[in-house]
Amino acid sequence: MSTLVKKTETGEVTVHKIRITLSSRNAKAIEKVCSDLMSRAKEQNIKTAGPMRLPTRTLKLTVRKSPCGNGTNTWDSYEMNVYKRVIDLFSPQEVVKQITAISIEPGVDVEVSVSDL
Repeated sequence: MSTLVKKTETGEVTVHKIRITLSSRNAKAIEKVCSDLMSRAKEQNIKTAGPMRLPTRTLKLTVRKSPCGNGTNTWDSYEMNVYKRVIDLFSPQEVVKQITAISIEPGVDVEVSVSDL
């Protein structure tokens, strides 16, 4: 597998594929973090792909209301949605540290993986 090398005035820099995976239970918070990341990447003139919206995972739980088994059969349903976004950046690893230095909303999980092209 060949690596992509970008020539600059200071020398050659190896370009990596950086995949940022965001997950959250709050849709507005994850969209805000995505837009902040994409605006920072465009300021740095970095080639990006995404944000790709993955299917929403819906976790459902149905429980009995009554603590004991007596009484009428009444049930409560609880539901939790988990939203996921994937952003791909094609840049040197040092530049990504500058981009990801943003304030991330509480409740948003961030996973960063780096691979060679």
